[in-house]
Amino acid sequence: MNAYIAFFLLAGALFGAATFPIRHFFSEGPHAPEGSQQPPSLASRAFWVMVCTFLWPIMLLTGVNTAWILTKRKRQRQLSES
Repeated sequence: MNAYIAFFLLAGALFGAATFPIRHFFSEGPHAPEGSQQPPSLASRAFWVMVCTFLWPIMLLTGVNTAWILTKRKRQRQLSES
């Protein structure tokens, strides 16, 4: 049982480390917020990794939802241009 928990936490930490540069896809939508975003710091990266360590399945679902919305918008834009 402990191996499953360790794998879950490790997968979440790796997910958080990999998705830090595009974290706006998982909470704020397809575009990074303007003006409110501060330059990345070690504290913000650590906080993101900690959040993703425990919530990575939920974050993954929100990322898939954002990707689906972006794909749908792109498809609609292509249809309207044709």
